[in-house]
Order: sequence, then structure tokens, then C-alpha cells
Amino acid sequence: MRNTRLFDRSIIRLSPTEASEDVRLFLQGLVTQDTTSEMPVWSGLLSPQGKALFDFLLWADGEDVLIDCESTQADALVRRLSMYRLRRKIAIAADSAIGVYWTPEGSSDPRHGDMGKRCLGTPSADDVDVSAEYRAHRLALGIPEGVAELGSEQTLWLETNAAELNGVSFSKGCYVGQENTARMNWRQKVNRRLVVVPAEKADLSRQRHAYPEFGLSVELRRIEDMVQLDLPEWQRAAIS
Repeated sequence: MRNTRLFDRSIIRLSPTEASEDVRLFLQGLVTQDTTSEMPVWSGLLSPQGKALFDFLLWADGEDVLIDCESTQADALVRRLSMYRLRRKIAIAADSAIGVYWTPEGSSDPRHGDMGKRCLGTPSADDVDVSAEYRAHRLALGIPEGVAELGSEQTLWLETNAAELNGVSFSKGCYVGQENTARMNWRQKVNRRLVVVPAEKADLSRQRHAYPEFGLSVELRRIEDMVQLDLPEWQRAAIS
């Protein structure tokens, strides 16, 4: 059996350096998901205005929390989290001893039941990179992720379909960007959303990222410009 790893994902480990510290509670005041709940969870770290800076999955490892994130954004995410750490006794660093593995069979991704099985393990020399296969599978489900698609401080968190993809808790306490996110949810006023469309229906003025190898375009469209598209069931239900 192949060891199918996502080579474009990295792990950041957050560890308490004193027994009195609680990593989950540290993250609870920062990220969009409830970190006291069962993991893994998909979550985001937002700007104070409620726009996406980073998206990632959180995994539990004893008293530690592991962040499964884009490799290209790992250093920037470590810096951002370290900025919020202040005097807290928490170590925040990349952990190259852990890799992210994926197969389309199974269901363990918290965003959608058809996203496949995702797990963490020890990298090996015979690992096979399935990053492109995973990307095609994800886009076929209409699920955006990463800074190329979500942008950095360009997209409000609910515009990323975070409510539909289990990326936000509306019952937890405050976190960075919570005020605008909660207000949008309360008013039920999400006017635009990220959507995956066929290249032949692309609107270049709305395009965030093009995938010519898959014949797809990821765009931020107004709701009224989405109704004629062949949307996945989960997204059609969100705008109907």
C-alpha cells in the first residue's frame, strides 16, 4: 500500500512549557473554531476585521495541539501566533517529524464527508506525493482552501463558506475577527462566496486563482451570480 502524503502541507506544534499552561485555551481566544471540542477541526485565523489570514486543521496530541497548514504559509503562521503569545509559556515551532497523509477513500475530514481520509504520520523516503490528486478531489467538491484561493485579508470568513464547512463556532467566546463574523451570521447577510466554476464560465474580474490543468477557476462571486451555476449540493443549499 502506498504512503500517500501531501507534500505541500506542514505541521506546527504548540506545546506548553509549563504545567499551568493550556494550549487549547490559548488558541480559543484566537481562532474561529471551538478548540475545546473534539479534533480535528477546520479553522481560521482572521484579521480584526474578520478577513481570512490563514486556514488550517487543528489536531490534538496529548497536551499539545498540531496545526496542519500550507507549507508555504507555515513560517508566517508561526510568526503571527508568536505575536499573540506574549508572555505565555507556550512553544510554537514547525515539526518536520510529522507529515500529513491523505487517501480519497474514507471520511475523516471535518469539512465534508466526501473529502477523504486524512491522518498524521511519520514521513518516509517511499512516501508518494498526492498533493495534485488531493487538490483535484477538493476542487471537484467545490471546497476552497489556502491563501491562493482565500486570499490574505481579502475575504471575510463566512464568504469562504466557513459556516457550511464547519469552520466556525457561533457559541464559543471571543476571538480575533469575531465581531464582524458574528454580525454577518446574525443578519444572515453573506452577499458573496468563494465558488469553483468551470474555466469556460470563468469571470476574470472575480477570479482568485485559475487551475488550467483541471479546467477550473476559483472566484469570489455575488450570490445572484451563482444561481445559474452547477453548484455542489452543500453550496446550493447555502444560497437557496
